[in-house]
Amino acid sequence: MDHLFWVSLLGIVWIDLLLSGDNAVVIALVSRQLPENQQKWGIIGGTAAAIGLRVVMSFFAAYLLNIPLLSILGGAYLLKVAADLIIGGGDEREPGAVTTLKAAIITIALADASMSLDNVMAIAALSHGNAALMAFGVLLSIPMVIVGAAVISMVIGRFPILTWAGAALLGWVAGGIISSDPWASPYLNHYAASAAGLLIVLAIGWCFSSDKTEAVA
Repeated sequence: MDHLFWVSLLGIVWIDLLLSGDNAVVIALVSRQLPENQQKWGIIGGTAAAIGLRVVMSFFAAYLLNIPLLSILGGAYLLKVAADLIIGGGDEREPGAVTTLKAAIITIALADASMSLDNVMAIAALSHGNAALMAFGVLLSIPMVIVGAAVISMVIGRFPILTWAGAALLGWVAGGIISSDPWASPYLNHYAASAAGLLIVLAIGWCFSSDKTEAVA
């Protein structure tokens, strides 16, 4: 329990606070597409599946980051999820919407996996090989994501326009993930790729969503 341990512990708490927000957004937005009586279970089940994948990824994080195309595929999938959230975000459960609990949990888990490498790598670096710190960092993210997703879902229920804002945020994150790939990073500027991801999601939503009025309300 030396100075380095406490510094690492505080760093892990701070990293979890900073990086859990994006994950909470995707869980909240996907769960909002479920029938009302299943939304709570979508948040709980989606978080559990996402954390399970995150635990597995923590053992292979350094290796995964060096696999060419993996981040590109993960970012592309997250772009699809973000666009689907807008296209299927209406009350009429359009074809783009996730309407079953199982589909929602799978979507959340896969989207979260594409977003979690930065979180996992930061925790792994700060833990300095300390398995207890690594486990603490992963476990701490569970209540943060669940509470964050529940609050975001409640707010979106009152202000549907935030679905567009959340999807745009996920597009930004997706562009950044793609630019971090070993094959893409020499050619793509991180901020330019992030902005492109955001614009792509909004453009797809504008072209295919029937809820354009919400975007300009």
